[in-house]
Amino acid sequence: MMKHPENDKEYIGLTVNAGVETLPNVNPYAAFHRKKRVLSAEEYVAGIRRGDISILGQAVTLVESNLPADQAIAQKVIEQCLPYSGGSIRVGITGVPGAGKSTFIEALGTELCKEGKHLAVLAIDPSSERSKGSILGDKTRMNELSTQANAFIRPSPSAGSLGGVARKTRETIVLCEAAGFDTILVETVGVGQSETAAHSMVDYFLLLQVTGTGDELQGIKRGIMEMADGIAINKCDGNNVERARASRVSFKNALMLFPPSESGWTPEVLCCSSIDHTGVKDVWNNIEEYIAFTRKNGYFDHHRTEQAKYWMYETINAALLNGFYQHPAMEKLIAKAEQHVLNNEISSFIAANELLDAYNNTKKTE
Repeated sequence: MMKHPENDKEYIGLTVNAGVETLPNVNPYAAFHRKKRVLSAEEYVAGIRRGDISILGQAVTLVESNLPADQAIAQKVIEQCLPYSGGSIRVGITGVPGAGKSTFIEALGTELCKEGKHLAVLAIDPSSERSKGSILGDKTRMNELSTQANAFIRPSPSAGSLGGVARKTRETIVLCEAAGFDTILVETVGVGQSETAAHSMVDYFLLLQVTGTGDELQGIKRGIMEMADGIAINKCDGNNVERARASRVSFKNALMLFPPSESGWTPEVLCCSSIDHTGVKDVWNNIEEYIAFTRKNGYFDHHRTEQAKYWMYETINAALLNGFYQHPAMEKLIAKAEQHVLNNEISSFIAANELLDAYNNTKKTE
């Protein structure tokens, strides 16, 4: 360290300090960017059971991950949470684009939270077919609901899943129920022929429709109408009230043409406004009436048992599909077969059968 001549004895009364030692050039905030400690399955379950939203969110991310290591822990977490699940009312909400699904969910969810219910909203955002990315903006759109202490909003990418329902939504429902949420709303991307996936994980399936866009029944598939346990005509406000009421009559007449539902329930068509909050509580009352009705006649438990069986087979199908495409020996064979089909050297069906035979023979020798 440099010695200052001013500290010599002849300079009585004058002292110059050595100064501050120069520190290495390191980011002072680096400590905040350390890698998070990996939790064990037991720690995840304990956090979920005590209602820790942060750990619940991490567990959902784990469930959605495709990494084998993450999936191994996720399955343990789900297995340990299963005994604490099943105690919620699960409601699926679908509808045409522009029907106001997110606005309706915020209006309904805010009402439910004010009543003391613990609400989980699993909002499914469509994934891009090109980039596979999603905006995941539902939490941003639900400004009022996101401030409620007893609400949990989880946007997830559809990732090409059937019916716009995220592949792991059913497992997420189990985690949310184990965390103490008694009401779960599942918002799907929109109306499509494959909304069976959404219907197979909820107790009540709500079709949200909007009027004033031309033929209200156009584009609504019969399958969706038959699956719906209730229909709500949204945006029944301002100059649109009369048209919404007329649309309600049209839907009621259409429902009369369908055969009776397996549950024995007659779907109701209601009008509501998510902006004015009118009729929204009537929709929830209808949901509660349906739950009470199906619990009484035994369909509620029967439906959930059928759902569990459905998802067992869906999981098997997904595993077989992934096993085929991710098998190392199949990658080159698939590429060759694809090229032969493109060159018109072989038909698609023969190529598929040859690939399946090759896969089966490979699995036998393993």
